[in-house]
Amino acid sequence: MKTPAPGRACGIVLVLLSLATLQTLRAQKNDIDIYSLTVDSKVSSRFAHTVVTSRVVNKASTLQEITFQMELPKKAFITNFSMIIDGVTYPGNIKEKAAAQEQYSAAVARGESAGLVKATGRKTEQFQVSVSVAPAAKVTFELVYEELLVRHLGAYELLLKVQPQQLVKHLQMDIYIFEPQGISFLETESTFMTNELAEALITSQNKTKAHVRFKPTLSQQQKSPEQQQDTVLDGNFIVRYDVDRTVSGGSIQIENGYFVHYFAPEHLATIPKNVIFVIDKSGSMRGRKIQQTREALIKILGDLGPRDQFNLISFSGEAAQWKPQLVPASAENVNEAKSYATGIQAQGGTNINDAILMAVQLLERANREELLPAGSVTLIILLTDGDPTAGETNPSRIQKNVQEAIDGQHSLFCLGFGFDVSYAFLEKLALDNGGLARRIYEDSDSALQLQDFYQEVANPLMTSVAFEYPSNAVEAVTQDAFRLFFKGSELVVAGKLRDQNPDVLSAKVRGQLHMENVTFVTESRVAEQEETFQSPRYIFHSFMERLWAYLTIQQLLEQTVSTLDAEKQALEARALNLSLSYSFVTPLTSMVITKPEGQEQSQVAEKPVENENRHRNVHSGHTLFRYHSMGDRASRITGGSSADPVFSKRRGWRGQAGVFDKLYSFPTRLGPPGPLHPPHLPYPSHLLDEVSHDMDLRIKETTTAAPHPAPIQPPSVILPLPGQSVDRLCVDLKRSQGPTNLLSDPGQGIEVTGHYETEKAHFSWIEVTFKKPQLQVRASPEHVVVTRNRRSSAYKWKKTLYSVMPGLKMTMDKAGLLLLSSPDRVTIGLLSWDGPGEGLRLLLRDTDRFSSHVSGTLGQFYQDVLWEPLAAADDSKRTLKVQGHDHSATRELKLDYQEGPPGTEISCWSVEL
Repeated sequence: MKTPAPGRACGIVLVLLSLATLQTLRAQKNDIDIYSLTVDSKVSSRFAHTVVTSRVVNKASTLQEITFQMELPKKAFITNFSMIIDGVTYPGNIKEKAAAQEQYSAAVARGESAGLVKATGRKTEQFQVSVSVAPAAKVTFELVYEELLVRHLGAYELLLKVQPQQLVKHLQMDIYIFEPQGISFLETESTFMTNELAEALITSQNKTKAHVRFKPTLSQQQKSPEQQQDTVLDGNFIVRYDVDRTVSGGSIQIENGYFVHYFAPEHLATIPKNVIFVIDKSGSMRGRKIQQTREALIKILGDLGPRDQFNLISFSGEAAQWKPQLVPASAENVNEAKSYATGIQAQGGTNINDAILMAVQLLERANREELLPAGSVTLIILLTDGDPTAGETNPSRIQKNVQEAIDGQHSLFCLGFGFDVSYAFLEKLALDNGGLARRIYEDSDSALQLQDFYQEVANPLMTSVAFEYPSNAVEAVTQDAFRLFFKGSELVVAGKLRDQNPDVLSAKVRGQLHMENVTFVTESRVAEQEETFQSPRYIFHSFMERLWAYLTIQQLLEQTVSTLDAEKQALEARALNLSLSYSFVTPLTSMVITKPEGQEQSQVAEKPVENENRHRNVHSGHTLFRYHSMGDRASRITGGSSADPVFSKRRGWRGQAGVFDKLYSFPTRLGPPGPLHPPHLPYPSHLLDEVSHDMDLRIKETTTAAPHPAPIQPPSVILPLPGQSVDRLCVDLKRSQGPTNLLSDPGQGIEVTGHYETEKAHFSWIEVTFKKPQLQVRASPEHVVVTRNRRSSAYKWKKTLYSVMPGLKMTMDKAGLLLLSSPDRVTIGLLSWDGPGEGLRLLLRDTDRFSSHVSGTLGQFYQDVLWEPLAAADDSKRTLKVQGHDHSATRELKLDYQEGPPGTEISCWSVEL
């Protein structure tokens, strides 16, 4: 390809931040056509190399500006970006930040726009560049970025952003995963996928390799026949997986003269911990922040282990401790602490210094008095939303005071709530004291973010972990000593093999368990390992060397946070040298991109840094879902009849088995043959519909006090009970108090509990628990929280979700219907209902799949159910025998919520419990 001469190009500096999401290309005019968008991501031993290619043509008769826009993960490094315009390549060149600064300053001086890379979410940042393109001209954008996937609560996650904003003729995503240790599980999740789009998703997997391909057609991409130009593709696509771990000493992998050692031993006992929670209750925490903090703290306290000790310190202008010393996490103490947490109120200043020092003094006194269990771990967890304003307010002095007090004996973790807090201050405070800092985003799921962080550190497995390799065999090894190793995480060490490398590379990992020292020994044969990484379809060239460089740069940059100026300069020089050598865009480098001659505008982007990101307009969370249409299936429940039922002595009447993939609608007709609206039923729907305005006037003339008919209400639950004479039952919960076991079926591995508020006539929450896969789904009016492997994710109602994991599929549509289904299980539906009696609703499908052990308030209706014959005198009443108990059933008009608002009137047999 031709490359333009330097004199013909004007420079553009692009300083980019880390990455972890995918590309979007925004066409600003209808005559800008994206005719191809491809994503090729190769994950080799956790190291991901992603290439995004967009091809665009200007179909207009005039010059048009085309904008290439990307959302990038924070932990990734861009390695290349280029544009090809009519066969001419305009490459990106990575330079030292200071060298590129001249072009940046010159562009600003000329009054040209500075297109910044902006923080767009918790994990992503947005970069964009614009270029003017002549009529009929084509432009190709290509971006390459790399990142090491970090194990978080038992899983690696590759996150790709898909937002083409128009239909694309050729749209294809290929994710190749190669893990020599073996892939233990793999699942996909999407915030834009529908059942129609799912047909374009193909996943194949063997022991060590997986391939995920997504290739939708134009018709699959479009929202609906009415919106032919609008695309449904707008959101996240996630691949989540973990690997097998058969060797306790970890896996050493070798490629092209470099090695990486992954260490995450299984089946280790959790070390008891002594933890002090230091909670900011200053005035700025007032309102939702302190409410969410209380909520999270109550949940966290409930998760403390029986061998743990704990205490609470709350602070504003002054610090106060809950108890004079650490106390065991007994049920009594935990309940008392929850009551204390409930009463925390926000007011006053922010005295961070005294609060942390009080926590250290508590731990030191307990240590002197030999009250800390032998071999236990000591943790301090600080949560604050602001800078210090009371007591010692100088950040440097606070950092010095805390470091001297802790003296390497305890680990301090700092959580910064929102953007008022100085993240740089908290990050140094944590890194100086063996912990880490984390920003908590001010959003509806802030409490979940706090709980998630706690789960990361809740289960320490080893302390003082050190990796040892033969000095004559390796060099340039990354960090090889770690203070703590937590359950669900992974320690990673990489390095170079020396020229005279051995046939076998051995390693020792030493550490301390609860009450003993331990040494793990492992080895790896160099020739066998080299041969392993020879699959070109799944492997990109020299990935392990680039992994080593990536990890080294990340660690050097982290070390600069807590070092003195002279040492900091040396660390930055090493990181800069590696960044330039391996073409990584890091906080120390910039990318200069040439553009065609005559372009009027240069865009200059500076990479934002987390600790500088204190503006108030930063999006405080990530959009999990975006609105889109699902066509005719948007909110309907389609379905079958109960023809040819089979009588089951164990469960009563059985009828049709639904297909779990589809949403079912049931016939309006219910019950035994006969008139649907018997004469004695008041206000049948067809009569109500026929009442005219004139009729209203005549009624008013004859009777001024005629009452309005009560609106038809939905029952608490509609149960499909297929059979010869009954195919559903309306159950009203009238005496339910507190959390209730609604369904429990050990044979299906499903349990459903809920809290029904009889006064409001709706559920305040419903929780569904699966044994395999181990998963918990808790729905509230605000959102749905899915917890797996101690990792919780919140999803807002009426957004799209499509998640496929081994043994379970989870989908949600824009009507607010969440379905949890599997081919051999009962399908559980949760609905956010906006009609009369609004609130949470429960739906059941495929109820013939319940086992013989089903029980619970609702589960009882699927065991030994018998209907007494209709009474001759009154065919609107009937007796239902359930496990030997009689229930009176009455024929009534109810509102069927299963088809979405406003609902449909149905006649059903109603039972009160």
